[in-house]
Amino acid sequence: MIDFSITPELAALAKRVRQFVIDEIVPYERDPRLTQHGPNDEMRQEMVEKARAAGLLSVQCAKTYGGMGLSHVEAAVVLEAAGWSTLGPVAMNCAAPDEGNMYILGKICRPDQAERFLKPVVQGHQRSVFAMTEPEGAGSDPGQLLTEATFDGTHFTINGLKWLITGANGAKTWIIMAKLAPNPHLPEGPTLFLCEGDTPGIEIQRIMNSMDRNYVEGHGVVRFNNLKLPADALLGEAGEAFRYAQMRLAPARMTHCMRWIGAAARAQAVAIDHARTRTAFGKPIIDHQGVSFQLAQNEIDLKVCRLLTWQTSWMMDNGVKGRHESSIAKAEISERLFQVTDRCVQVLGGIGITDETIVEMIYRDMRAFRLYDGPTEVHKFAIGRQLARAGSEFTPTPTADGLPAPYVKAAE
Repeated sequence: MIDFSITPELAALAKRVRQFVIDEIVPYERDPRLTQHGPNDEMRQEMVEKARAAGLLSVQCAKTYGGMGLSHVEAAVVLEAAGWSTLGPVAMNCAAPDEGNMYILGKICRPDQAERFLKPVVQGHQRSVFAMTEPEGAGSDPGQLLTEATFDGTHFTINGLKWLITGANGAKTWIIMAKLAPNPHLPEGPTLFLCEGDTPGIEIQRIMNSMDRNYVEGHGVVRFNNLKLPADALLGEAGEAFRYAQMRLAPARMTHCMRWIGAAARAQAVAIDHARTRTAFGKPIIDHQGVSFQLAQNEIDLKVCRLLTWQTSWMMDNGVKGRHESSIAKAEISERLFQVTDRCVQVLGGIGITDETIVEMIYRDMRAFRLYDGPTEVHKFAIGRQLARAGSEFTPTPTADGLPAPYVKAAE
């Protein structure tokens, strides 16, 4: 039996996070340092210091690094509270890409790498990037990776072009994916490398204009021009980048869902407040079915998204394996939450497309969520391929431990 009850301690933490975001972070939504390319580093650092003072910085991280060591289900509750403002996760250091980067670095980096590259990110002193996506190569299909690394036994040399590299401008910790060329020293193939952002050979060509603006310093176009790294820049094992990327993507998809449920709930609250006070044809518009049904559907969708997030997070916490669980959750939740926000714009009417309310900003950012960590169609393609090979996994017959087959405990 899945227990989704929330302890009093967790409920109190979520309430504290929500109040912190309302009191300290929401005012930054009108700050001029929130630019077309997202909050700048000065604004980010200012918000981070507020979260640090409140004891709410990097709460999702392991206790080893100063976090609270939250389970996935606990994080679902807390990150939803943080997502009440799209700047809340930035302030609390649990936003993408840093959150996912902290997760994977905590899994595979060496102790010396953790001291140099991971701890400063966890502590909020510096930002990180995950440089994988390419204009003509890797993206939803990382198998098209074109950036190449050569190795002479002493140094790696990396050349290639990346784009949509979130937070590239000013980031200190860089995780770079490149295809390691055949060599007599290490296995070839997609490999991860770790270096500092000011290393010669990393050229940030420009920051792209995008419809979303909730990520620090936006999304960059980056060229690696004979980037020379020492042998100890290798992150994990050579040739294993795809496996590591999958390790990072599954939980990162879920934390995206957690944060965006909070943002959609904020849009719903704004729309409800408007519908209660705005009148048309002699009564508040919420008393008209055309409006009340939209808000009711939003409430249904928010509940479904929350339950799907919690279920998938519970499975991750308990080592329960199902096919494409994070893909199913991310695809469904991103689509539902976008519809929630779209209905909120509709309920608000003309002001819904202006910055008179926060809903306009949430709407634009939510549209991008349907693409983050793989567009919906790619997730459906992966699920469909599995169905073609093995059929549906549904069965009403439980296994001996009460879990619906074939959801079984993973090997310890």
